[in-house]
Amino acid sequence: MQKLHYQPKGYWVGDIMPFGKDGTFYLYDQRDNRNPCPFGEPFGWSLATTTDFVNYQNFGDSIKKGGEQDVDQFIYAGCVFEAEGKGHAFYTGYNRNWEKEGKTSQVLLHAWSDDFKTWHKSSELITLTPQAGYDISDWRDPWVIWNDEKQEYLLILGARLQGPKTEQSGRVVAFTSKDLKNWQFQGDFWVAGKYTMIEMPDLFKIGNWWYLVYTEYSDQSKTRYVMSQSLEGPWITPADDAFDGRAYYAARTAFDGKRRILFGWVPTKEDNDDLKNFQWAGTFVPHEVYQKTDHTLGVKVVDSLWNCFTHPKKIDDFSINSPFARQEQLLIENTGKTFRFSTTVKFSKGTRDFSIRLMKDKQTGESYDFIFSLVDNRLTFDKTPCYPWYRVMNKGLERPIHFEADREYDIQIIADDTLFTLYIDGTALNVRGYDQLGSGLAIAVSDGTLSCKNNTFSNEGCFPEKW
Repeated sequence: MQKLHYQPKGYWVGDIMPFGKDGTFYLYDQRDNRNPCPFGEPFGWSLATTTDFVNYQNFGDSIKKGGEQDVDQFIYAGCVFEAEGKGHAFYTGYNRNWEKEGKTSQVLLHAWSDDFKTWHKSSELITLTPQAGYDISDWRDPWVIWNDEKQEYLLILGARLQGPKTEQSGRVVAFTSKDLKNWQFQGDFWVAGKYTMIEMPDLFKIGNWWYLVYTEYSDQSKTRYVMSQSLEGPWITPADDAFDGRAYYAARTAFDGKRRILFGWVPTKEDNDDLKNFQWAGTFVPHEVYQKTDHTLGVKVVDSLWNCFTHPKKIDDFSINSPFARQEQLLIENTGKTFRFSTTVKFSKGTRDFSIRLMKDKQTGESYDFIFSLVDNRLTFDKTPCYPWYRVMNKGLERPIHFEADREYDIQIIADDTLFTLYIDGTALNVRGYDQLGSGLAIAVSDGTLSCKNNTFSNEGCFPEKW
């Protein structure tokens, strides 16, 4: 069980519908009880609030699920926003029994609140059903903004065309309204042309740029984005269009007046086994989103989460020179299971790779590794030594990197039991590691020189009771 990150006791966190206001973030989340398996029993939305992503106030059920024959047997994802003096939630009602019967199983619904805690389902349900030509069982995850330019509300959602799932017809479609009650279908908003389905669209603006965040419904399962200077497009795909790896799903953002935070969840693995596949739901991990000088987006650790670790210890600067092989240096013998580590690295020209080894066993040499390949321009996660092959199901646990020799790069890592999060140069990588290997932390380099300074470590902090 995680000690630091948000995962209510007895539950696994699914899709989060975030809302921010005056320094407080509201997490409307789907809580899976794994009875008997992921995505087993129907769920509604629950609510927790936080100001620092360390301490949470749990309010329990917020928008309650319907009955077995109701349109909202499950309450799938949606959005929460403030308009006309009230809180509004647009969400997806799903009934798995109706899907089996060939009926329209996903429709958009509405609820309202005076305080963002107690919600009332609309007496006259706003049902925005799948339009002609679109799949009746893939029509979900609405997101609503106010379009100041046209003085109207814009609602977007994930959809796909009718046809077999082998067809990559996933798209984002749009409705518009002047009053949040009467909606006009506007057709396709953005078509990727390469996904079966698009989930969890999110639309926001920073400066002169619009950003459309979405999660691809494919084997990679990444949260990605495109960008444009107009809601009319064209939508540009940046060179690195993701924030994290495969193990960070269904992320959406919220702005509290100061920070824009990305709310995604890190899945667990079947049977808590490194060799097995990821499964639905897990643990919430926040990233803070920022705009880079070239207008693309980066993510970084949330300051309050990082700073909840106390009494950081400084580790002396050092260099490892290994021009013709790999060499490593052990920095910490006993990290514990929950800790943070930071360093500033610089490598020489021609260096092949370097790595940060976590949970290293002193006797066997086994560890989990974040590996920075400067030849392949790729950050990956694995278990070392990788024998007998393979030892981690790590498909998709990678990020592109394009580093230059003799430049400094800051690395931050947070370990929370089985969950490891690494940040470097505006990118993040979340992973899971279940085996109890050891407790050492080491840094290694191959065919070059690596210098490390500003090294700090802490495994102390005022971690909260479980929520």
